Amino acid sequence: MLDKIILVACFIFIITGCSNTLINKQNAQLGTRPYYLINDMDAGDLKAQLESCSEGPFYRTDFSIGHRGASMQYPEHTKEAYTAAARMGAGVIECDVTFTNDNELVCRHSQCDLHTTTNILAIPELAAKCSEPFIPADAKNAVTASAKCCTSDISLSEFLTLKGKMDGANMQATTAKQYMQGTPNWRTDLYATNGTLMTHKQSIALFKALRVKMTPELKSPEVSMPFKGMTQEQYAQKMLDEYMQMGIPASRVYPQSFNLDDVKYWINNNPDFADQSVYLDGRDSDAGFDPSNPQTWQPSMDELVTNGVKILAPPIWMMLKIDKESNIVPSQYAIAAKAAGLELIAWSLERSGPLNQGGGYYYQSIADVINNDGDMMKVVDVLAQDVGVMAIFSDWPATVSYYASCNKMPASL
Repeated sequence: MLDKIILVACFIFIITGCSNTLINKQNAQLGTRPYYLINDMDAGDLKAQLESCSEGPFYRTDFSIGHRGASMQYPEHTKEAYTAAARMGAGVIECDVTFTNDNELVCRHSQCDLHTTTNILAIPELAAKCSEPFIPADAKNAVTASAKCCTSDISLSEFLTLKGKMDGANMQATTAKQYMQGTPNWRTDLYATNGTLMTHKQSIALFKALRVKMTPELKSPEVSMPFKGMTQEQYAQKMLDEYMQMGIPASRVYPQSFNLDDVKYWINNNPDFADQSVYLDGRDSDAGFDPSNPQTWQPSMDELVTNGVKILAPPIWMMLKIDKESNIVPSQYAIAAKAAGLELIAWSLERSGPLNQGGGYYYQSIADVINNDGDMMKVVDVLAQDVGVMAIFSDWPATVSYYASCNKMPASL
């Protein structure tokens, strides 16, 4: 009955802004961080504009993607991180997909990161199954602590007994307990006491309940394929099959991979998912790659389009450069991608620590003009207005949601 009343009111009073009534059904709860960043900005038009939006309204938008959830302060790929991301206005949330030793799909950033993102080393019977057991640091011989625990080392039922923790390891540890206490000092363990790990299917059910879109990333296996009878193509297909089995329309899914062959497989064999399949560009690890030199891009932008790719997702730094007046502007890579007809998604905002020393990997092409946390909002603005990205991954989605709401970007449907 209430929905009927709202619809009638919208019909009668549409000129007076009933769209806000509908948007408010998905109000975003941003917290204080966006305000901290804006307060830290250099004085100027952009700061003034963002300050003018301080009272909202703030709403959910597909421009904001929860990178592993809200992983700046919650254990990544846990129910808690995902739920926080949705509350912060992320219209799309990511589950990185890998598999257990019984070929069941689960959400982890890497097949072999359980030793840094879960409590597996605190459970002797599971720690004993790790590919490489914990080895303590030996300062005298300049040996750092190490371990390697993979989802493919354990079964699905065993995986679900683990608890997520903040990603990190103490490389000087002499005990497994010390090794697990390696959270970077710019994150927090305040919400990391009971992270709930999830299967891929559980993430789909949660995202459906949260009314967000989904962007699963097929992670590169760290075991030889086929693995227990599952080929790479079967693995790629299994991921999409789980969406279809759970009744999720392809229009709400953005499958992604750093492996171009995975993306081409989806395009050629799953036409309903073709337009939203995302090629994650990690070619900066190739020798000689230069975002200012098209000759180093293999394949070229036009070749990607010929292969059916419609969405390209590079790291932030590859799309930006500094001009002669010390302004942040689109790189040749970004200009060429848009000219070829490719949509762009940026990753990953707020994955670095404080920006007073240039921001590290994600800001390397513009490090000379990055010197405070407020510059993060300047980067978002250039990506949105000048590069024209369709979305930004963030470890703290509220930052991007604030910007998108302030600029009246479309609300998530």
